[in-house]
Amino acid sequence: MKRVFPAFAYGPGPRAGCWWDETVAAPDWPKLDHGIEADVAIVGGGFTGMSAAFHLAERGCRVAMLEAQTPGWGASGRNGGFCCLGGAKTSNAALTRAFGQEAARDYWLSERAAVDLVDQLLDRLNIDADRHSNGETMLAHRPRDMERMKRDAEEMARKGEPEPMLIEAADLARHCMNGPFHGALTIPVGFALNPRKYLFGLADAAIARGAQLFQQSPATAIRRDGLKWQIDSPAGSVTADTVVIATNGYSSEDIPGWMAGRYLPSQSNVTVTRPLTDAEIAAQGWHSDQMAYDTRNLLHYFRLMPDRRFLFGLRGGVLSSPAAEARARKRNRRDFEQMFPAWRDVPSLNQWSGLVCLSRRRVPFVGPVSEQPGLYAGFAYHGNGVAMGSYSGRLLADLALSRKPDLPYSRAMTMSPPRFPPGVLRRLLIPAAYFYYALRDL
Repeated sequence: MKRVFPAFAYGPGPRAGCWWDETVAAPDWPKLDHGIEADVAIVGGGFTGMSAAFHLAERGCRVAMLEAQTPGWGASGRNGGFCCLGGAKTSNAALTRAFGQEAARDYWLSERAAVDLVDQLLDRLNIDADRHSNGETMLAHRPRDMERMKRDAEEMARKGEPEPMLIEAADLARHCMNGPFHGALTIPVGFALNPRKYLFGLADAAIARGAQLFQQSPATAIRRDGLKWQIDSPAGSVTADTVVIATNGYSSEDIPGWMAGRYLPSQSNVTVTRPLTDAEIAAQGWHSDQMAYDTRNLLHYFRLMPDRRFLFGLRGGVLSSPAAEARARKRNRRDFEQMFPAWRDVPSLNQWSGLVCLSRRRVPFVGPVSEQPGLYAGFAYHGNGVAMGSYSGRLLADLALSRKPDLPYSRAMTMSPPRFPPGVLRRLLIPAAYFYYALRDL
């Protein structure tokens, strides 16, 4: 495999200490140790691959999914658990300029539909994933950000979108969200969950419908062999009519070669405290179960979980090594203490990091790989993979079966992402970009 970051980023070091691992045991999928045939082979066992596997198997398709590591090992088993609007990292105006008004409208409809899809899956499959939070709350870290949120709320009201709730700075404590913020905007769409419980519940449903899921079975080569695709793994292989690539931030430059340069991994760091006492919660004045984030470009995201642990994460790790990981965890803890000073003495028992995935157009790609019939891919959710990854898997299931998706499917998601310059060295762009965004956050 040819990876963008050093080997440390793809090893056990960054995910050591992940809280979700302590909440539910991983299933014991078999390793692929022989040759098999399938209608559709899926590379990657996260939200995208698992959603595709479930929806394909539900329609009677023979599915084989290859996970390079253990179940829940990648971003889907270690993210912040925010099922919310998101997936793109661009504005409506920019989307409209690039793809047209219809494509922009369809994209924003897909973000709402993605949240609804996860909600429906949890209910339909009876998955207990510790769901909580009534939508998401954005907190202004500067006065001018609050002014912008007021304009956004007015625009949402004009478009007839779900009615947001504005909270002035003086009222934050009354809404149980006391902190160094200049106001808030709550959008009543989305919820928080335990991502590992959701992923494994979806996996169980896929297996029950006949999907074959394999762990510790990395795809080492993908090639066309006549009318079929051949996916090689160290101890076996899959021959399939169709292949779905669902590796997102953990992709390889050569699995397949088309992926090279079209995605940019970026790190996200998370910490979780021990359960807070009632007195500690009262001292800080944060009683809310809302999932929340601030208005920085290099944002912080946080929530009080049902067991009263507090999850706090941030974007911003740009290097990958044991020393860099230690620095990133220290910075995360420092920002947590600055934002919630009453909890300065509350220890962070769990800290970890993982890779999110960006595209150059800052829009997810979900569709066929150009000039390679029967090969599809879905990636680049810009840190919002719970909903959009699940949704992309549903779309990919339709495409793999040559069906027109019956859910919103924007043309903006079908355009092959242009490559980042300068190839495999593109990770060197991240420090400069983060420095630029850090300055804009002042």
